Amino acid sequence: MKILAPLLLFLLFADVFMESGAAQSSYDLRSPDGRIEIRIRTAEQIRYDVVLKGRAVLENSTLSLDVEHKKLGLQPTVIDSKPRSSDQVIEPVVRQKFAKIRDRYNELRLDIEGGYALVFRAYNEGAAYRFETSMPQEKVKVYAEQANFNFPANFVVYYPQEDSLFSHNERKYLPQHLSEIAAASLATLPAVVDVGEGAKVAIAESDVESYPGLWLRGTAGNGLAATFPPYPLKESLTGDRDYKVVESADYIAITAGTRTFPWRVIGIADRDGDLLTNQIVYLLEKPSQVQDTSWIKPGKVAWDWWNANNVSGVDFKAGINTETYKYYVDFAAKYGIPYIILDEGWYKLGNALEVVPEINMEELTAYARQRNVGIILWVVWKTLDDQLIPALDQFQKWGVKGIKVDFMQRSDQILVDYYHRVSRECAKRKLLVDFHGDQKPASMTRTWPNLISAEGVRGMEWSKWSADSEPKHNVTLPFTRMFLGPMDYTPGAMRNATQKTFAPIHDQPMALGTRCQQLAMYVVFESPLQMLSDSPSAYMREPEIMAFLAPVPTEWDETKVLDGRIADYVVVARRNGRDWYVGAMTDWTPRNLEIDLSFLPEGNFTLEAYQDGANADRDASDYKKTTTQVNRTSKLKLPLASGGGWAARIHQ
Repeated sequence: MKILAPLLLFLLFADVFMESGAAQSSYDLRSPDGRIEIRIRTAEQIRYDVVLKGRAVLENSTLSLDVEHKKLGLQPTVIDSKPRSSDQVIEPVVRQKFAKIRDRYNELRLDIEGGYALVFRAYNEGAAYRFETSMPQEKVKVYAEQANFNFPANFVVYYPQEDSLFSHNERKYLPQHLSEIAAASLATLPAVVDVGEGAKVAIAESDVESYPGLWLRGTAGNGLAATFPPYPLKESLTGDRDYKVVESADYIAITAGTRTFPWRVIGIADRDGDLLTNQIVYLLEKPSQVQDTSWIKPGKVAWDWWNANNVSGVDFKAGINTETYKYYVDFAAKYGIPYIILDEGWYKLGNALEVVPEINMEELTAYARQRNVGIILWVVWKTLDDQLIPALDQFQKWGVKGIKVDFMQRSDQILVDYYHRVSRECAKRKLLVDFHGDQKPASMTRTWPNLISAEGVRGMEWSKWSADSEPKHNVTLPFTRMFLGPMDYTPGAMRNATQKTFAPIHDQPMALGTRCQQLAMYVVFESPLQMLSDSPSAYMREPEIMAFLAPVPTEWDETKVLDGRIADYVVVARRNGRDWYVGAMTDWTPRNLEIDLSFLPEGNFTLEAYQDGANADRDASDYKKTTTQVNRTSKLKLPLASGGGWAARIHQ
């Protein structure tokens, strides 16, 4: 035994050393609540799995970054690993979902030979990773980034398929199996994958700067892969707005050699409704770059373009003129709506400094200021880019409160830089920004809180020319596109249609679904700059409807998803101050849902509810308003017609 003891001791230490050595090529990171685990392997190529409650939802996923033809992530030699934890509370400038958000995660930083690092984070809301580089060059070219999201089975994915990289990002999120998606089939974000047992995985990104936006493509297998718009070398302008890339580089970015790269985000929800409250994208955005944010005021907007300026009962010719916009101002002032928008037509296209003769901008802005209503101006992105500083200076001089920028249709590095530049210059002049024409700005709103909303969504404008903005799509959006951030869907139609009675009439538009579905959108859909898309004349004929639309807020202190199933139905309760609002929406299937009000504090409350009328299946504008007393023990039945909705205000 005396002879064997040293041998046993040696073998014991050798075993520990081998385990320790093996551990250097595999790492484990868990979310604070322990539900989510990231298993990382660094032998030959960096690979990782994401595990939810003990079962893999991503498996053998790979990543790399090609900087100056050096592929980071291949044959890695880890020289240091640094775990870190963080737990703090964020109070967002603009309360999209909550007044306070808990920012809690565990992090693992792997410093790798060759001047780079990989940082992984595990949140209770999901997983994320990004590259960091410390290159000696001031500027480098990034030729490619590989991000393969590999799933363990042929799951169903809600995939917003695109035709090309030149797009408004206004696609439907249609379910298909992963293996059905061809390698050439592009999509914007997020792709939401049903990974079984009720759980969903949303592939997204965050903190994109000096880099192109992430797109996805199929793999013809059980995975999705990243793809990126290449760096533009030559562009061509058609008209005043379609500025297309006609020649591209063989690289995707020219950027700093020392920097952090965008986060690749794997949002995870145990149930469909958790997608609506998951804020991992927001948490991973760079904190606010605006010092003084006291002037940033969310609110509703009376919007002209959707309703084609169809005002009635007036003594002037309606159109793009001073008298019509004064009418919008009067409407906004009457109902406490903080903004009106002047959409396309207020300036001579191609020159944002030349106002059309029918509008006296000084007179109009003075009138609006007198009535405590702010004006927001629409502008084509390329025109604004060509005239950025003089145009913004002129808008500031007029006393304009914000701009709506449109028709970018691109997310290459040049445009991503543009989104940051416009947001920065507008912040200097205390101007809000609403970006249409691309979805990428939706995930920049923490960095630029004056970037108050974004489109990149198939919204209600589509009802002017098609039947594509319809209830099934409407109840898919909260679980998909809204995961990225605010979406300017533009609800509020007072002309409501069934599938039988709908017609796309551009200058007298209607919307598919019931009146109450439109009301519910103001609770379910998040946009801190939320449009009232119909005519002021239509709203003023509906005082009972305005009793809901006038007070309904556009930012929220608390959000609770009471029920919901992607592409089927959704029920959301939100609090602003002491008041609660509830919105329910269904697809074309009529439903009778039941909810309880246990989220209320102690005490008695008045509930003013708007429900689909008995004949809403024939006349989609039919509704019934009820007023009842409720408390936290109350249970409610919500009768939803085909394409229907239910909306309520609960107050003391």
